[in-house]
Amino acid sequence: MEPETFIKSLQTFPDTLATLLVHVTPEDAVWRPPDDAWSVLEIVAHLAEEEQRDFKVRLRLTLQSPDKDWPGIDPERWAIENNYNAGDLGQSLQRFHQERKQSLQWLRSMVDPDWNATHTHPKLGTITAGDLLAAWTAHDFFHLRQLTKRLLQLLARDAAPHSIDYAGGNI
Repeated sequence: MEPETFIKSLQTFPDTLATLLVHVTPEDAVWRPPDDAWSVLEIVAHLAEEEQRDFKVRLRLTLQSPDKDWPGIDPERWAIENNYNAGDLGQSLQRFHQERKQSLQWLRSMVDPDWNATHTHPKLGTITAGDLLAAWTAHDFFHLRQLTKRLLQLLARDAAPHSIDYAGGNI
């Protein structure tokens, strides 16, 4: 594992996200598809919340206090309690960018971290610090895929009565 590769990916993701979403209107940002999946705004607010409360916290504990229990997370509950869809996309992007900036400063400040340090999770078993760094990076890409799907759904909605099927993909 080359940690710097993952850290560079974490560094570039906020700009990728901002570029992808630059033309999303406030109305489209809060639109949910018929299956009631999260809106663009809810996904971005989730990314900011996770940045603050999940990966960085758990990685720090794994490296510094591996026997200490991780704090619980409940992204679905956070979305409801914090009413993500009533927010502002620009502000949520900015919050994510700021949280990620702090995360990167912390990641780059570490001196020779032990990426093989482990934490035993009650459901997932043994997780290494390296696993967490890789998962943190993967989390970005999972939500990038989710956002791309949401943008395709918006495009299909707006194309009616025409279709985007000729493009060749299923949404």
